[in-house]
Amino acid sequence: MTHEPKGSTPGSIHERPTFSRVNTIPSVEFSIPQDPPVEKIISKCHSHQTRNGGAPENSAADKGHLEVSNDEESQSVVTLDEVTYPEGGRQAWLVVLGSFCGTIVAFGMMNTVGIFQSYISEHQLKDYNESIIGWIFGVYVFLSFFCGIQIGPLFDRHGPRMLILGGSVLMVASMLLLGLCTTYWHFMLVFGLLGGLGTSFIFTPAISAVGHWFLVGRGNATGISAAGGSLGGIVFPIMLQKLLPMIGFAWATRIMGFIFVFCCTISVTLTRSRLPPKRGQSVLPDLKIFRDPSFAVLTAAIYFMEWGLFVPITYLTSFAMASGAITSAFSYQLIAIMNAGSCLGRWAPGHIADKLGRFNSMIAALALCTATTTTLWLPASILQPTTPEEATTIKALCIVYTLIFGFASGSNISLTPVCVGQLCDTNEYGRYYATCYTVVSFGTLTGIPIAGSLIQAAGGHYWGVVIWTGLCYVVSLGCFIWSRALKVGWKIGVKF
Repeated sequence: MTHEPKGSTPGSIHERPTFSRVNTIPSVEFSIPQDPPVEKIISKCHSHQTRNGGAPENSAADKGHLEVSNDEESQSVVTLDEVTYPEGGRQAWLVVLGSFCGTIVAFGMMNTVGIFQSYISEHQLKDYNESIIGWIFGVYVFLSFFCGIQIGPLFDRHGPRMLILGGSVLMVASMLLLGLCTTYWHFMLVFGLLGGLGTSFIFTPAISAVGHWFLVGRGNATGISAAGGSLGGIVFPIMLQKLLPMIGFAWATRIMGFIFVFCCTISVTLTRSRLPPKRGQSVLPDLKIFRDPSFAVLTAAIYFMEWGLFVPITYLTSFAMASGAITSAFSYQLIAIMNAGSCLGRWAPGHIADKLGRFNSMIAALALCTATTTTLWLPASILQPTTPEEATTIKALCIVYTLIFGFASGSNISLTPVCVGQLCDTNEYGRYYATCYTVVSFGTLTGIPIAGSLIQAAGGHYWGVVIWTGLCYVVSLGCFIWSRALKVGWKIGVKF
């Protein structure tokens, strides 16, 4: 370590600091690492006030240091003098690459649930109604989010490598066994349970590790990492569309499993953390914090958003096939089109949010989701392809909706944890996030089965599902606006 500061550094203080959480990544908390004593003193990071810049000179440097975990992924010496983030460099970008490969598997699988839902509902589980089949995918999404509450502390203590390795084993096993499934409980066990647990074990530490290497550029680096999920969501549907009729379901899913092996190997090898754990910080849910009305309303907003988000992701392919205006082959490609839009939508809103405000960007994205659902998907679900012109109109509406909604909904997962962090101090983030998503995860559990029941109640038509999705987004949008107003008032120009 030289006397020259490297990377980004927070501003200065003249007191002996205590450790404070600095991340804004879901389910993860960690303490601040500090370099060996130098001639400059700089401060701990505080929520919403961290900035890049040099620190003033101070001769009263504290010479003490603390020993941290012996885990090879988090070994470092913590002193009370300086905190630096690499903000780039070979090792940091290799971590981003490892995280990118991990999200190809985890988020890529999540973005492909519509393909699996459509296929098994027409083949292996054709005797079951949509609502019952929907519980398989509801359990999958529920576990993907809910388990992050405890995976985060494990990441803090032991680093990402063993967690990603365990998740990789579960995900590969899920894909290789999926082709052998023939009954309902097979799919629930293999896809719902194994796949949901595996997804959570991979994406929580893979995304969180990026925050150990970037501070000022964290939004950009995290956006690049998360874009791997959109890439997986483009490749996997197109691949399955080609392979399913050629070699069948069993071998198509096995080939997907072999791709998982390749991506997971890279992720396990490259993804690592560098910040030591902070002992004694609880991330268990605490209902007392709902006394903050802004946080309570925000939790409701995220709940309704998640209730609606996975409905089009899951049922858009089935809708396209049932519409009579879109071929089976192109119906599978709609998920790829949605993820192409989402690839840009995961990065751009996060970049804009740093300039215009996190709540402001989230509100704009939700307004776009609401508008496209009601003006594009709803007419497409009502029209009947009785003429070639009407069939062309339905197809055009679906394509435009899929692309724009994919872009707008890209921020639904990436920006919401940041909004939660904006309502609390950094050292309380773990508790706030855990409390919020303990409630929200039950929305992800029930949203897909409810949509399946609506399809059944409407006699196989999808207008009920579309109205349900639109209403969920309307309520979510209203709650986000209300939560923002409780903090900064109703003025539109306030950055928040």
